[in-house]
Amino acid sequence: MKALVFDTALKIMDLPIPVPAPGEALIRVLSAGICRTDIEIKRGYMNFHGILGHEFVGIVERSRNSYLMGKRVVGEINCVCGQCVYCKMEMPRHCLNRTVLGIHNRPGVFAEYVTLPEENIHLVPNTIRDDVAVFTEPLAAAFRIVEQIPIAADDRVIVLGDGRLGQLVAQALWLYSKNTLCVGKHAWKLALLSSLGITTVHADEEIEGKADVVVEATGTAMGLDMAISLVRPEGTIILKTTREKGFHLDAVDTVVNEVRIIGSRCGPFRPALEALAMGTVETRPMISESYPLEDALQAMARAEDPDVLKIILHVSS
Repeated sequence: MKALVFDTALKIMDLPIPVPAPGEALIRVLSAGICRTDIEIKRGYMNFHGILGHEFVGIVERSRNSYLMGKRVVGEINCVCGQCVYCKMEMPRHCLNRTVLGIHNRPGVFAEYVTLPEENIHLVPNTIRDDVAVFTEPLAAAFRIVEQIPIAADDRVIVLGDGRLGQLVAQALWLYSKNTLCVGKHAWKLALLSSLGITTVHADEEIEGKADVVVEATGTAMGLDMAISLVRPEGTIILKTTREKGFHLDAVDTVVNEVRIIGSRCGPFRPALEALAMGTVETRPMISESYPLEDALQAMARAEDPDVLKIILHVSS
């Protein structure tokens, strides 16, 4: 099979089709999305070497579960042991022995085939197109926020960042509070959210008042500084991005104002699939360009450009 592999450099390689372990399914990848994490891995994040990619939709080609055979599916990226202390505490995302699809010790989805535990697999409703289903995993990460903290209808929410993740977070939280504001640097990206009724403001403009919740989705030190300046006393900052280099934290304002800072990572697939099926979250305008797998090197380079949002890889049909 063809695959996009990172091993000090990106390359397209011919590799054997993987053999699923007991309890796993073999999935033929239809489409996959390029994420910021894939780009950061090229720069050393997680010290990962292998097949990249973790956002996908595919068809189950082999499984001992007859119900899954031939079904169109997406999959959760954390593959867990079920036996460690965190698995037994019902925190499998923090499994001590986990592998993570295309990120940590598990080959990813920028390939014609991938294997995943059957327990990680979710069926995709027929009403969701392939290029929309690819957004399930990052949208689930956005819905993780409302698992971690309650968002009330009258809460003021500010999302910092108008990129791929910021767009999804703003849309997801707007379902809970119409008093959601997205701050970004790109007029055309902000316009996508404005067209949905979500309030936006350019990062250079002054923002009046404080927010109950600020979501940092820029992945920059400046973003964290802005979050601290915008959150109210006893408010909450959600960190949704990872960076290889660390942040500098203004501990004085954080302590004096008793601000909560919460890391937030992977999230629930069910509300993400429901939102995509119902159209309450709109992702198709976010798709900038699509490439076949054989042009994945060009696609990865293009995904780094600030004038694009989502790049899709079409792997098979």
